[in-house]
Amino acid sequence: EVLTMVACGRLKDLFHYDSPKLIRVQSVGCVCVKWFIYLVIAVYVCYTLIVHKRYQEKEEVTSSVRTSLKGVAHAVSRIWDVAEYTIPMQASLNSTRDSFFVMTNVIQTENQLQGTCPEYPVAKTICSSEKSCEKGSVDIHSNGVQTGRCVRYNATLKTCEIMAWCPVQTEEAPPVPAVLRSSEDFTVLIKNNIHFPKFNYTIQNISPNFNSSCIFNKITSPLCPIFRLGDILQEAKENFSEVAVKGGIIAIEIKWDCNLDSWSYSCSPEYSFRRLDDKTRSQYPGFSFRFARYHKLQNGREQRTLFKAYGIRFDVLVFGTGGKFRSIELFTFIGSTITYFGVALTAIEMCFHLYNCSSCCKIPFCEILIRKKYETVLRPKQVMFVSYVDEPHVTLIKKPLKTSLQYAEGSIFEDHPVKFCDPRSFCTSESENHDTGESELSWLMQSTSSPNCPKWCCCGRCKLTQKYHEQLCCRRTNGQCITTTYWFKQLVLSRDTLNKALLYKDPFLDLTGSNINNELRHVAYKQYVHWRFGSFDLEDRTVIPSCCRGKIRNTYPKAGGNYTGFQME
Repeated sequence: EVLTMVACGRLKDLFHYDSPKLIRVQSVGCVCVKWFIYLVIAVYVCYTLIVHKRYQEKEEVTSSVRTSLKGVAHAVSRIWDVAEYTIPMQASLNSTRDSFFVMTNVIQTENQLQGTCPEYPVAKTICSSEKSCEKGSVDIHSNGVQTGRCVRYNATLKTCEIMAWCPVQTEEAPPVPAVLRSSEDFTVLIKNNIHFPKFNYTIQNISPNFNSSCIFNKITSPLCPIFRLGDILQEAKENFSEVAVKGGIIAIEIKWDCNLDSWSYSCSPEYSFRRLDDKTRSQYPGFSFRFARYHKLQNGREQRTLFKAYGIRFDVLVFGTGGKFRSIELFTFIGSTITYFGVALTAIEMCFHLYNCSSCCKIPFCEILIRKKYETVLRPKQVMFVSYVDEPHVTLIKKPLKTSLQYAEGSIFEDHPVKFCDPRSFCTSESENHDTGESELSWLMQSTSSPNCPKWCCCGRCKLTQKYHEQLCCRRTNGQCITTTYWFKQLVLSRDTLNKALLYKDPFLDLTGSNINNELRHVAYKQYVHWRFGSFDLEDRTVIPSCCRGKIRNTYPKAGGNYTGFQME
């Protein structure tokens, strides 16, 4: 049964709708700040939506690249054509698939044969006797395998003999200027095909009306796919003659930003260039590698020419996106940006929060707003609420009391609500004026004829008590007691009003029973709370003034006169 009840309760919650409660503030400053922030957000949203095309579905580009170099150079008493200064295997060995290499400088070691010869002199290979040379020893930096002999390298040095391709290549600096410095005028044709699988769209960087005699220029021919190598280095802010000496790595970046919508179609490449390697490194600067060309002599022995090639590796990097209108993207963007407008309210709330935390100055408008907005929920045993007839608000006083409740310092809990009005009974101005005159006269007589009135009493009708929490008057300052007013009699003490309140709660209540005074007294307390505090929510934490409590008890006394509390016993 318990599980069934819980399940039913949860099921009922599914059909409940909760709506937040808002506070409407009439403030020109707050409204101006709110609409200014709204305007900024609206401009940002429109700019992002239109310029960044947030209404489109995006897809990364899929690309393939092919290159074709052209150019001939004359250097070292020979002609260098495309087959010699481009090394296809170099492009296939590097980590970048779309690359090509152009040799710009070279060191040649010709007529090498396999045999024995002195090793190139370095710290580990220089020797004075055969004890320094270990037969069969191989070093990763050596050119061959040691034979164990120490032989003369030149007139001044001896080095360990090795079995290798002899003579060994000398470790000399690359030639300056570069051997193939004229490769600056070589050209390369880059053919780039891209595809967007999601949109089933393919395009290439070579247009149908392509002019094969064009040369790329960022201003005059920005879409030409033929590039002069010297221009590429210049666009990368490098000097070709300097880079050609030791080589380097240059990136050719092709960016595609395609708008595939029919009403605003655009899809063309944008080229940029930059250097990838660090030219400031002192060790192993530039880009170089070795390769050899072999041939056989008439006697059948194999001979080779060893080349140490320096050059520029060009990496073609293709990236970009394609976009096409999709309604779901538009609605998603609009839905996400709606939350931005909450920033305005958050900013204003933060200002009020900072004001609430500061103590430098107090603004009445902000004080009222904060009291309306924030409600502190405290346990009944921690606080008491009192309402004075000469103050327009309810006062919150925290326990424990160190002095009389009448003198205790408190804080404003909320603005005093609209007074309770009994629609059954109305009085004429004459009756009210008459009653008021009698009340004022009665108060003047009471104030002068009550020598036992306690000091904390301001109305002249409170009873003497030693307990701090019972020392409460209906007023803060001297004046007429609320119990002498017409409305106190009609709303709190009237038997007709109280009977109707009891019957409203229990239509079958016996109004002639022996315990009816207790019922009338309790409902009189409730009537007073509703009248002076505006709500029954504070009923368990309100303190009824001594004069009002005494008047209600005298009107509807308890048998034996034994009252158990000071609030609503």
